[in-house]
Amino acid sequence: MNTELPEDPQRRRLRERLEVIQIRTDKASSWRDAVRPLRFLLNREGFVPIKTRLASTDLDFLEASRDDLLAFSELSLRLIDLHQPRDAGGITSDTAHPILRCRSCMWRWPCPTFRAITEAFSIGHDMGS
Repeated sequence: MNTELPEDPQRRRLRERLEVIQIRTDKASSWRDAVRPLRFLLNREGFVPIKTRLASTDLDFLEASRDDLLAFSELSLRLIDLHQPRDAGGITSDTAHPILRCRSCMWRWPCPTFRAITEAFSIGHDMGS
């Protein structure tokens, strides 16, 4: 049984994209403090009268988006660390392409969890998968 598998290119691209999101989000300024004074500018229609119309729901989103995105990217990275391919150890006539299963859920690779994450981030569409 082959224990060292080459890195799955689709998994590598997903991890790279999530790490970029995480780094960019971590470097970004939080809008939490900036949103407070903007709330006082809300007019009767519920918008801040500037060039861009910001509703109170927009301010709610901006206020929490950095923290939410950091948590979401961390969750996604942890999920792809859990759901990664491993050699299933089955007999195959194509030794260059062994049968793979997910280390975590044991579904055939790519597992439903990994496919859902890659679809959400549109990773792999350029690979013909």
